Amino acid sequence: MFSGDLATAKRLARARAMVVRAGCDPALGSVLGNHLLAGYPPPASAVVAGFWPLPGEIDLRPFLGKLAALGHVIVLPVTPQRGEALSFRRWQPGDGVVAERFGTMAPTGELRVPDFLLVPLLAFDRRGHRLGYGAGYYDRTLAGLPGAIRVGCAFAVQELDEVPAGPYDVPLHAIATEHGVFRCEASPT
Repeated sequence: MFSGDLATAKRLARARAMVVRAGCDPALGSVLGNHLLAGYPPPASAVVAGFWPLPGEIDLRPFLGKLAALGHVIVLPVTPQRGEALSFRRWQPGDGVVAERFGTMAPTGELRVPDFLLVPLLAFDRRGHRLGYGAGYYDRTLAGLPGAIRVGCAFAVQELDEVPAGPYDVPLHAIATEHGVFRCEASPT
């Protein structure tokens, strides 16, 4: 766990992460997806949660299409009011999405509960800690899905030696980047 002024450390790490991510190619999400399929694929029956990328985030949509073609049910998050956990709606390539708060996009399919989550982030470390945008949506969501597999998805340059983490920050099982997949040190699996 991080010691010191956690809020300030997170704010500074977010600012740094936005800068290093700025020069990255979102299309590298296809390469990330190939690494996931080879090294840490979702179980055959998994409902897989992906995400519609915000500007600058790695783009997993082609990979999500590949998972759908392999028979996976794909869901994307729906952003609720602050203080609540995310819900997830079914999506498949070609489905429309609707604009939500914070620039996010959500599908309109049926509600489903994922058991394999591809999680966006601004920064990560080898212990499995992630830094998000600061609203806590994913930490609340991951805490409410303790049996789900949690895989952070980002560009390799978003790695930090140590992500500032507090008691409510839920660690990831693995991290996937365009350079490969690794299991996290703090992960139980």
